[in-house]
Amino acid sequence: MTPRDEAMQALSGHITELRRRVLWSVAAMVLGMLICWVFKEHIYGFLVKPLATAMGGAGGTNRLIYTGLTEAFFTYLRVTFFAGCFLTFPIILSQIWMFVAPGLYKNEKKIFLPYLVATPLLFFIGGAMVYYVVIPAAWPFFLSFQSTASETALPIQLEARVGEYLDLVMTLIFAFGLCFQLPVLLSLLAHAGIVGADILRKSRKYAIVAIFTVAAIITPPDVFSQIALAIPIMGLYELSIFLVSRIEKSRHA
Repeated sequence: MTPRDEAMQALSGHITELRRRVLWSVAAMVLGMLICWVFKEHIYGFLVKPLATAMGGAGGTNRLIYTGLTEAFFTYLRVTFFAGCFLTFPIILSQIWMFVAPGLYKNEKKIFLPYLVATPLLFFIGGAMVYYVVIPAAWPFFLSFQSTASETALPIQLEARVGEYLDLVMTLIFAFGLCFQLPVLLSLLAHAGIVGADILRKSRKYAIVAIFTVAAIITPPDVFSQIALAIPIMGLYELSIFLVSRIEKSRHA
């Protein structure tokens, strides 16, 4: 067998293994979506609860509307897809690890394995912060712009579309989860020798500006939400500096 044949055989094996891991990941996502579809009303209620609380409860005339015949169905479909991805995220990461791990040395496995645990954990922490900290503070701010007929010529009342509201909530959860991956990203770049602790320290003032800019873009336009995202990310940036310095010390040792 020629070296070219051996290379083609190895490439074919990698492609077969990649296809297997992708199929397992897709199957896990489909199963997660089916499970979430069964509990779609509960998931919907969970995501809508902060708005219902901010509006003074689910009673009275408070409601969410949909203006298209298929909007409610596709909204439920997007919610179950999002919840299914959220539920099966650790499984997808494990499939990525099972594909990459055979090509790593023992010391490389020790390096990357903690990130396999930290990535979904930080993502879940970011999502929980949106739901339990940011949204309960942001929604009353937006609802404060409602008015009655005695205050304005015509009353201003919220008639939120269910699709728009749930898209906003899911986008915030996803964005916060990604932002909380900063220590993982910078630590991996440090292992690759791309960034160092000194560079991160010198770039701290620029990082603070970038963090507040990103927070202003992806959060609702109120100061509390922006600060609620910016301060944890600044803390994660400082944690990243500490982790990168530890990586450099271990490399030099």
